[in-house]
Order: sequence, then structure tokens, then C-alpha cells
Amino acid sequence: MQELEPYYLWREYYTVEEDEMSPFFGKEYSEFEFSNTIYNYFIHPQWDGFGSATLYLKVLYADYLRGFAIIEFIGEWNDCLYNDIM
Repeated sequence: MQELEPYYLWREYYTVEEDEMSPFFGKEYSEFEFSNTIYNYFIHPQWDGFGSATLYLKVLYADYLRGFAIIEFIGEWNDCLYNDIM
């Protein structure tokens, strides 16, 4: 799973770490330090955690004027294991 990285061609138009309105503003990403896991499998460090142990996301693009965002997910929402209803 560590080889599954978020779709990166949107970086030309939008980067979440440079968006002041993003919850991930200012985050520094590593290409080499694998620390996040899903079911004990390491995932690519470009994925962002948001409180679930089994689901990660990457905001690929956000357009505030038009009111939409493109978000990619990896993992699964599993309330049976962790009861992580948000």
C-alpha cells in the first residue's frame, strides 16, 4: 500500500499545504518517512489523516468561488472496529 500515492497532477493548480483556508495549511510532507498505517500496512506519506484509523484523504483541488472540492480517499470507513463516527 505504500506505493499508492494520491493523484499528483493537480499540484500544478492547487496544493493543500499552501491554502490558508485548508485544515492542512502549512503541513510539511515527506516522501521518505512512512508513519501512517491502515490495518498495519504503511501508506504513502502524502495522504492526510483526519481522525479515522482506517480512512485517509487527499484534497486534490478546491475552488472556493465555485464551491466545490475534489477529494481522494484511501482505506475504509469501519465503525464496527473503532466506532469512529464523526
